[in-house]
Amino acid sequence: RMAEQVSAVRCFNGTQYVFKHKSSTVACDMTFGVYVPDHTEGEKLPGLLYLSGLTCTHANVMEKGGAQQFASKLRMIFIHPDTSPRGTDVADADKYDLGQGAGFYIDATRDPWSNHYKMRSYIDSELLATVATVVPAFDATRLGITGHSMGGHGALTMGLTRPDLFRSISAFAPISNPVECAWGKGIFGEYLGYNVEEWKKFDGSLLLADYTGPARSILVDQGDEDNFLKMGQLKPETLKSHGAATVEVRMQAGYDHSYYFVATFMGDHFEHHHKQITM
Repeated sequence: RMAEQVSAVRCFNGTQYVFKHKSSTVACDMTFGVYVPDHTEGEKLPGLLYLSGLTCTHANVMEKGGAQQFASKLRMIFIHPDTSPRGTDVADADKYDLGQGAGFYIDATRDPWSNHYKMRSYIDSELLATVATVVPAFDATRLGITGHSMGGHGALTMGLTRPDLFRSISAFAPISNPVECAWGKGIFGEYLGYNVEEWKKFDGSLLLADYTGPARSILVDQGDEDNFLKMGQLKPETLKSHGAATVEVRMQAGYDHSYYFVATFMGDHFEHHHKQITM
């Protein structure tokens, strides 16, 4: 599981790392980034896992999200993996919303995707275990999850179904109700087949409607000038509080779907997670 360091850059009184490792789960080399604030030897720091959106790699949020300053200030480790398996022998498609760059944080069950596209299992088991081997300061018992767009879908679905792993949840412009939008129907059909009951296990709005787990306070930000919102791909109105899960959806006037929007509200999301995982 040991990862090899690709780069290390000093930044906001901490270090932004990029690592590469051979993944047995997705059967290819995977790259991930980790920002680690300065700390004393033996000190343990809580973490925030960020899942990126369609077409992104580990690098988009690292370069455009503005996360490092907040991670440093609140003394949190920031983990940001790639969005899919990659490589010449990994199945791909000539569409931006399927194949490489579009892992959707589920485990594909259909050929040709099922050989490599197991991003759900990669994230919640192999990635976190690998981070712990290269960042001894990472306290995996104090971990939140967030993400943008496709990654917001991943954060909602993984956060709601794995309260044992993730103590806090937030999302930026998530694909909230994928079983009812074009992206979800296309991607789920390819990766999982056409039994809609299987799709429902990976739909944040439906998981919320059936939620019976421990108390959750979820923050969602959505720009009202987001083209994908207007196209009906995101459906934030389907996110309703249920049982012990409360959801606050903040519509942000004038913001679009870009990293300008993500960077604007990144500090709020760090504060949201810090409050919950350091209680």
